[in-house]
Amino acid sequence: MMSLGNTYSREELLEFSNRVSKALSEKFEFVCELKYDGVAIGLTYKNGKLQQAITRGDGVQGDDVTPNVKTIRSIPLILHGDYPEELEIRGEIYLPHESFRRINAEREEEGDQLFANPRNAAAGSLKLQDSKEVAKRKLDCFLYYLLGEKLPALTHYDNLRTAKSWGFRVPDYTVKCGDIDSVMEYVDYWDKARSELPFDIDGIVIKVNSLQQQEDLGFTAKSPRWAIAYKFKAERVETKLLSVDFQVGRTGVITPVANLEPVFLAGTTVKRASLHNADFVEKADLHDQDFVFVEKGGEIIPKIVDVNLEKRNPDAVKIAFISHCPECGSLLTRNEGEAQHFCPNDDECPPQITGKVEHFIHRKAMNIDSLGEGKVELLIDKGLISDASDLYSLKYDQLLGLEKVIPEEEGKKERKVSFREKTVENILKGVEESKKVPFERVLFAIGIRFVGETIAKKLARHFGSIDKIAEATFEELIAVDEIGDRIAQSLIQWFGREKNRQLIEKLRTAGLLLEGAIQKSATGSLAGMTLVVSGVFEGYERDQIKKLIEDNGGKNASSISAKTTCLLAGENMGPAKRQKAESLKVRIISLAEFLDLLQQPI
Repeated sequence: MMSLGNTYSREELLEFSNRVSKALSEKFEFVCELKYDGVAIGLTYKNGKLQQAITRGDGVQGDDVTPNVKTIRSIPLILHGDYPEELEIRGEIYLPHESFRRINAEREEEGDQLFANPRNAAAGSLKLQDSKEVAKRKLDCFLYYLLGEKLPALTHYDNLRTAKSWGFRVPDYTVKCGDIDSVMEYVDYWDKARSELPFDIDGIVIKVNSLQQQEDLGFTAKSPRWAIAYKFKAERVETKLLSVDFQVGRTGVITPVANLEPVFLAGTTVKRASLHNADFVEKADLHDQDFVFVEKGGEIIPKIVDVNLEKRNPDAVKIAFISHCPECGSLLTRNEGEAQHFCPNDDECPPQITGKVEHFIHRKAMNIDSLGEGKVELLIDKGLISDASDLYSLKYDQLLGLEKVIPEEEGKKERKVSFREKTVENILKGVEESKKVPFERVLFAIGIRFVGETIAKKLARHFGSIDKIAEATFEELIAVDEIGDRIAQSLIQWFGREKNRQLIEKLRTAGLLLEGAIQKSATGSLAGMTLVVSGVFEGYERDQIKKLIEDNGGKNASSISAKTTCLLAGENMGPAKRQKAESLKVRIISLAEFLDLLQQPI
């Protein structure tokens, strides 16, 4: 499940409409929907029966909550009518205001911590182990996006109307809009009327209606080009700045955080706000005990947007950015062209040591999830590990019986970490299983600065082994797609340190995969070719075709340009793409011609 791009102004909405118009060069219409503030869900049906319910998670991997979702009365267990053999429908599980108030009243009576908002309550409810308890919460659901190979209609809106006839709860708030002016009217209406709804919304979602036009517009790396979310203007509140902390991240980056007098903002109690970096602190001109204005503005972490100068004490001292690490005392450094200061003492600075190991075990990295909840910090405190490679030397007897009490933190009660028999078994099993993790994720896991998931994959695909990356020159590194000067220099510096090379050797000895990741053929039958895939293909899904292109050395593109080699045209392909291909003299090929290309000698 991809996320939507966000916009906060009418001007940005107009820009979105203009981008769509320019890309399509033909008439189109929008569908406007309320942006429900809950938990995104994907429901899979086979032969009309609910098979699986998966939360969005990180967009790639979510949680299977099927038993709990089956307790939600508005989600049908069995469909009726002329539905496809297999389909997926997506929507939002939410908690109505009435249910939220009732649950919090019950929790208050029992002395339990109250839920901060309906969204958190909905998310927490779906994670409960007892489905009977979930049923008591009275969750609800709206469904707003139908997926499948044999959809009943060619437009998003008509598919939803048909899905409603099968028994799905499709919201009646959804409307078609013929132009951007109608979209603006819809936005303006619900910006005022949202307070009358029996559930929370935080904006409006605008989508292109035609499925073919959606396909023609395609996707960016993170979101569809055919949809956008308009977020309502953020609520602003005033509160007092109590102090500023400076936190140290796993790569040594220093982040200043404002401690605030608690204030209720957009459904939650805010106590802290990020100040980002030294430049932000300087520009904000914050002084001790200032009264500040705070917004969420679509961000997870609230932010300070202004200072009430009329309330400032004339003797107040200006907040200054620190010069030394608050954890280890090292002199901070700041590279030219970068916004952040960072602590260079990554060998001995405690938060960096802990952060690196916690990053290493993360689900998207080595996926050793049995080591979460403060266990890494306990292992470091006991001297059992000093870096990630030490995880592979842990023994059962070393772990059994370890305990630590973790003090109360913001939003979390005091809790105890205990290494009992089952816990130790799960940790050792998770560590052993991580040896099967493919090379590109190992490269991401070791935590080289600026090397995220995508960059790790590109490096693994290009070089094929960690030894070749370590030996690569600056020129060889920047020749890789999306690798710029900053990333290349970071790689050279990281591999240039003896301690890091020793870490690699220890991981190699432990049996981790340090080569042979997802390297694609650079000399396949499609080497040097860029293809655009459009339309429907008998016997093949588009993802299968795109994988064939990559596996045979070709490159996929979502839009046609002068650099496009071929347009692979299927049934129901939009006329705009064909016209653009013809105007640019791009070769248009059929599925049969494409399959013939794959058989060509290299």
